[in-house]
Amino acid sequence: MWLLFVTLYLPQIAAAQQDSRAAEIEAAREEKSQHLQPEKPSKTERALLTFKEKRVLERISYGIGGLRVKLGGMVQGGGFGIGPEYFRPDLAKGNLVFRTAAQASICRYQRYDMEFGAPHFARNKLFLNLFAVHHDYTGINYYGPGADSKRSSRTDFRIIDTSIDGTSGVQPVKHMKMGVSGGYLLVTLGPGQDTRFASTDQVFAPQQAIGIDTRPDFVRLGTFAEYDYRDKPGGPRTGGDYLIQFDRYLARPHTGNDFRRLKVDLQQYIPFFNQRRVLVLHAQSVLTYPDDRSVVPFYLQPVLGGSEDLRGFRSFRFYDNNLILVNGEYRWEVFSGLDMALFADSGKVFHRHADWNLRDMEADFGFGFRFNVRSNVFMRIDTGFSHEGFQVWFKFNNVFGDERIRSSRFQ
Repeated sequence: MWLLFVTLYLPQIAAAQQDSRAAEIEAAREEKSQHLQPEKPSKTERALLTFKEKRVLERISYGIGGLRVKLGGMVQGGGFGIGPEYFRPDLAKGNLVFRTAAQASICRYQRYDMEFGAPHFARNKLFLNLFAVHHDYTGINYYGPGADSKRSSRTDFRIIDTSIDGTSGVQPVKHMKMGVSGGYLLVTLGPGQDTRFASTDQVFAPQQAIGIDTRPDFVRLGTFAEYDYRDKPGGPRTGGDYLIQFDRYLARPHTGNDFRRLKVDLQQYIPFFNQRRVLVLHAQSVLTYPDDRSVVPFYLQPVLGGSEDLRGFRSFRFYDNNLILVNGEYRWEVFSGLDMALFADSGKVFHRHADWNLRDMEADFGFGFRFNVRSNVFMRIDTGFSHEGFQVWFKFNNVFGDERIRSSRFQ
């Protein structure tokens, strides 16, 4: 009899007790919810929300009637640059683009530039770009030649250069560009103005800082091909951009500084989770080929170190005739207008082409923030860590942006 009671009625009693307990828990939750205080965001969260809600980035970046504030754009290590910019991408119903800007930085760097373009000429089959720029950079870092240069050997030099460049070409198929380019570069070097460091010409002989005693002008002639199918070049989340560029530099007057340069730059963006997370892969190699009995001036050599490549090292940390670079980033959307990123960089400079390999490369890692306006990266903050310490970079551009074809390397 007892066994029959247990079998028939005990499960019903247990279920009733469970329902009663669930009702008690739900009632307690309801009572607690009536007395909950609204969550108080932190000061950082409030600042970011205010920044977003007041559309500060949009107001700064788009300006009024083409006139706007130009932030950034200085060479890395030059400090915060600011100045007026006039930008009209809508001339002739969007077929002509005109832009000009003047900037100065807290480090007394100066930059003036002007650009005119016809990106959609002949029904998007032809394009033309004219560009002129003048730089006066008072303290560019130089640590000596090669990958073995010492961090303690830091010096600086002043460079004043002016370049005029023209690029034209065809777009035979969608996303594809092919063309030619040419330019003229005038260069003047001087003692560095940063009193914390010795001037480069006082520490390094002409054999170590090649070209510091000659300073010729240069004629540049080149050709290129690019396949770019990124969805939004200013802040890509999918697609790729592959560029190959070959240039010939001729010194005027002839000072034994003629050389050729081959550059390959590859970018790939792999999205997932509805493009809210993106894996970014970037690789670049630059090889120079000096003519017989010629040498490449140190201020035109490939360089690693800074906000665009090895972000855990100081700007212009490594100089030599050739370089190889590999970058990886994982980005995810925090909320609309803000992405975070984890990154790793690896690269090296080298003198002989035979050393083109992935051995003995410098490396760093870090994290960053990407502030977006209308799907374009307006500002980024990167913090990189390496065996030489850490660096924090504030930049107003996408880290792997468009590879512009220019004669001056101090862009």
